[in-house]
Amino acid sequence: MNPRVCAVTPLVGLLLDLEFVDGRRARFDVAPYLHAPVFARLRDPGYFSRAVVSHGTVQWPGGIDFDPDTLYLGSKSS
Repeated sequence: MNPRVCAVTPLVGLLLDLEFVDGRRARFDVAPYLHAPVFARLRDPGYFSRAVVSHGTVQWPGGIDFDPDTLYLGSKSS
C-alpha cells in the first residue's frame, strides 16, 4: 500500500497536481485513462476542475475516482 493523497489541484491539460501524506509532490496525467467509459466525464474541463481529496484519493461528484496506488505509482515527481 502506497501513501495516500492529502491535496489535489486540477490543472489544464487533464493533469492533477498531487501531494501525498509522505510529502511527495507529483503530477498525474489523466488523459491515458479517458478511453474507459467510467472516466469519460473527465473530458469536461468544468467537471474535471471539481476534483477533491476523499479518503486518501481523488474523487469527483458522482463517485468517479482513482485507486490511490494508481495515483502514486503513475505520477511523476514535480
